[in-house]
Amino acid sequence: MLFGALKIELPGYTLRLLDGSGVVVVNGETYIGLDPTFGTISDISELAEEIGDSAPEITITLNPPDVSAAAALSNPAMQGCVIHLMAGAVDPISGIAIGTPETLFLGEIDVPTISIDQSGLRTLELSAVSVFERLFEVEEGQRASNGWHQSIWPGELGLEFMTGTDVNLYWGVKPPKGSTAKSGALAAVFDRSRAAS
Repeated sequence: MLFGALKIELPGYTLRLLDGSGVVVVNGETYIGLDPTFGTISDISELAEEIGDSAPEITITLNPPDVSAAAALSNPAMQGCVIHLMAGAVDPISGIAIGTPETLFLGEIDVPTISIDQSGLRTLELSAVSVFERLFEVEEGQRASNGWHQSIWPGELGLEFMTGTDVNLYWGVKPPKGSTAKSGALAAVFDRSRAAS
């Protein structure tokens, strides 16, 4: 029997749901059709493979059992939580997945949207973006400064006394003609490294 499984790593709780009723054990983790806290899967948008200038995105709709579950799932702290969407086969006798399920989507929660229809049914739609979305982030604020350097590598003091440099660093290209002359020991180091490469 085939199954679809959804895993959302929430702060302090991991939600493991199946696309239908039942129980399936995947790599020692139990996936169920109805989570007592956060409800069930209502819908998952179609997955499509395409080439373009945007990262893959899916929409997952959940049926939370009450207002508090919907509020918890739509909390801003949930943004960025990791989502795994898998498909696999299960042994119907043992309830254990056969082999390793295929990962169809790996991403993170982007935008939650709560909806209530005319009958009063509450749904929560989670927009999830692929891990490749991180490739589109603009790395603004990168500087040759101790503060930025330690924000990435805490405790590494290589730029502790860096206050500024009069050397323009050109990576992968030749400096423009007519650029100002470099001076100082740092310039000599860069000249030697450029000559070696």
